[in-house]
Amino acid sequence: MSTPIEVRSLDRLPKDGCLIIPGRLDAEQARELTASLAGRKITWLAEEMSSLQPELQSYLQLSGLDGAAFSKLDESLPKVGENLGPKIAGNGVLVFVPGLATCRPGAPCRIPTDVLSALCELGLAIVPLEVSIPAETKLSIENSLKLPQAILTFGHPIPKGQASVARYREALMNCAEEAFSSREFLEGSLAVALLEGLKKHAANHRIYDGTDDSELPFEKLLGAAIALSKEIKNATKKKRIGIILPPGKGGMIANLAALFANKIPVNLNFTASHQAVRSAIRQADLDRFITADPFVRKIPDFPWPPNRDLLFIERILPQIKKKIIKWVLLAKFLPTSLLIKLLGIGKSKGDDEAVLLFTSGSSGEPKGVPLSHRNLLANVCQFGRQLNLPEDSKLLGCLPLFHSFGSTVTLWYPIIEGLDLVTYPTPLETKRLAELIEKHEVNLLLSTPTFLRGYMRRIEPEKLASLSIVVTGAEKLPNNLAHSFQDKFGILPMEGYGLTETSPAATVNLPLDDPEDGFPLIPSQRFASVGPPLPGLAIRITNPATDQESSIDQSGIIWMKGANIFKGYLNKPELSEGVIDENGWFKSGDVGRVDEDGFLHIEGRISRFSKIAGEMVPHESVEAAVNKALGLDNETERKVAIVGIPDDKKGEAIALLSTISGPALEQEALDIRYKLMDDGIPSLWCPKKIIPVDSIPVLASGKLDIKGCEDLIQES
Repeated sequence: MSTPIEVRSLDRLPKDGCLIIPGRLDAEQARELTASLAGRKITWLAEEMSSLQPELQSYLQLSGLDGAAFSKLDESLPKVGENLGPKIAGNGVLVFVPGLATCRPGAPCRIPTDVLSALCELGLAIVPLEVSIPAETKLSIENSLKLPQAILTFGHPIPKGQASVARYREALMNCAEEAFSSREFLEGSLAVALLEGLKKHAANHRIYDGTDDSELPFEKLLGAAIALSKEIKNATKKKRIGIILPPGKGGMIANLAALFANKIPVNLNFTASHQAVRSAIRQADLDRFITADPFVRKIPDFPWPPNRDLLFIERILPQIKKKIIKWVLLAKFLPTSLLIKLLGIGKSKGDDEAVLLFTSGSSGEPKGVPLSHRNLLANVCQFGRQLNLPEDSKLLGCLPLFHSFGSTVTLWYPIIEGLDLVTYPTPLETKRLAELIEKHEVNLLLSTPTFLRGYMRRIEPEKLASLSIVVTGAEKLPNNLAHSFQDKFGILPMEGYGLTETSPAATVNLPLDDPEDGFPLIPSQRFASVGPPLPGLAIRITNPATDQESSIDQSGIIWMKGANIFKGYLNKPELSEGVIDENGWFKSGDVGRVDEDGFLHIEGRISRFSKIAGEMVPHESVEAAVNKALGLDNETERKVAIVGIPDDKKGEAIALLSTISGPALEQEALDIRYKLMDDGIPSLWCPKKIIPVDSIPVLASGKLDIKGCEDLIQES
């Protein structure tokens, strides 16, 4: 039986009257809330068109407390608020009772936006109340019996007459972050969680390697990783070890083995420049690297360390076959607690560094991003619970392991949560990937818009028939691409958002069926947005010009706070101080806003804005307009990129890198300007200069290589 309901931050409730608005409420929670408000006059408030849960309605009727109702359609809601004033005279409280709604499991706010707006128009002082159900957002390896039945967290009051939907949503996010970040499992160890996941899911789940069509059950994966961990311990005394492998059983075993050896895995970007690779090796202080002979031959241009520093996994595993068998048997019969003791894992946990990744270096030298056990356990939980996939689901893992999504979502997530993983070394070979999706009936595809275009060109619709969710990230998902993909394959791609520093998932759009029984729909997908925040993530917005905090529905710099947010860059305290404030808020460098339904909209990176004559011009918006004007929306490769260049008169000007420029560049720039202005683009935003290039620099993730673009400008 789970522990009782917890009520937190009751001291935030003002002593005089107010309206309490829970994001959700059931009968048990209403009973506990009533008890916590003992001594205060309580009046239940409902929207007259809503339907209540039968158990909740029964409790309210039997509670012996007053009730009141209002209509969201009332044209004089401030007057209704005045009439409700006597109900909160003295220390009285109105408690709003949310009605039934259709939503995804774990949605923190189940109040339709029009009802929230009406509640704000009542003109009363409002106190948000966030209701978390830990059982809805837990790791599969967590013991449900130890979890609180619910956590009720009061938010800071919103003064009378100052309430808005945006302020309410922001306060509710902050409460949800507090509740989630206090969860006990976040103090645990990633290595222990992976061991528990492999043990729990040993018999039912496996990894399918698309390079040779082999499969490896979790129990054999566990045995191989433990046996290899002993070799790693003997090979290096350093705390970190490099891994240079693509997605596949080798990459999975190497990463697990590193953690079981009490080392920190560092998956190196084998598509980066020699300078960036050497910088990462130096920053991480690496002296040994796990790789494979065939991979060394496949990328000879990589700045490979000397052979004596390389551990060739395909040579080592056959040599320790007997040890692998021994550990498969031991892991099968020994309890997890004894295995933990035998391996000596679990001492590194919580805020200790678990994994080291490096940013792509799209705007300069790669930065080391140490992700803690807490960060990764949080993000696996957040992402997994938001997706809420059935246990028999299969995930395609083809994103590079040095990529934050490839690391968290295709390494740790399927092991801990128990999903079959189908792997392939590259996301570019869409024909082979489609064959694997069809053969293994893959349900979840993680991709980028760039890679989706490959499926559009080469793949027949029936190949992707098993997919139930397609999530894209790394770059903006164009409207026409998404709907063309849906027209061809019958599934609409959903855009998500994340950064290496957020472990990485922060928001994601997800499909939701139509409302049932006439209940209002709480949407979980909005096109042109990147989705609502994952459970336990809070967002705030600041004005880019003044650094002052703004309402979250106003465009500005996005800040995030949560258990999945990193603590700072590797050996770069000054850089870390610039992005992490004293309260743990992370300055993302992206510009955006949260709409009235709670969806985050990304409008660009602050580094991809130009300040021209005092106005902030978003490069990505100009790029989209240029693509539309030139009919390039359906191109599979980037043909244009917008960059800022110095300008004596206005500080900066817009330049267009283009692979399709003709000989008469001045006339071409003029023609594009007229086309853009005809489409409503301001003159200030139009490219002043066109720079012809052979190709647009793009990173392995599909993102624009900003540093590469700047280098091309310098050369020109």
